[in-house]
Amino acid sequence: MNKYASTSRNSRPVPKTHRQDLLRSFVREQPPRSQAEILRRLRSAGVRVTQSTLSRDLRDLGFVKSSAGYRDVDGGNGGSNAPGLAESMERMMRSYLTSVSRAGNIVVLKASPGLAHALGVAMDRAAIPEVVGTVAGDDTLFAAAPDPRRARVLELRFRGLLGRR
Repeated sequence: MNKYASTSRNSRPVPKTHRQDLLRSFVREQPPRSQAEILRRLRSAGVRVTQSTLSRDLRDLGFVKSSAGYRDVDGGNGGSNAPGLAESMERMMRSYLTSVSRAGNIVVLKASPGLAHALGVAMDRAAIPEVVGTVAGDDTLFAAAPDPRRARVLELRFRGLLGRR
């Protein structure tokens, strides 16, 4: 995939890292309420981007849309605080998780529609030792453990977060 997916007014490539830095600053300063608002702000900064590229950037950054606008699921600490990331992940799980089950060494987490990816990003950033990888769909997240015993540990951990809203 091309890391220069957008161009500025003078048609010079704008690196993905620059776009994403701009998005982080937008969310920190004044959370945008829609992708259309984000596109306007990017254009004001001289960055042209397609809606699909913007959606990928928002997903890659772990931003989720709330009633107050887009926000960073890990509180903006950029992955530097694993205990804080685990707490953030658990808060998200308490809010959005609807069920937990296990199949062998896979823990299957059901979430509110559209939020499984955000939960997966939060889980990956939290770097839980029992999780070797995640796969997310719209409302379902698979968390793979190295063995069934550790999958059971994960299952119990996430079940403990259900219903604690």
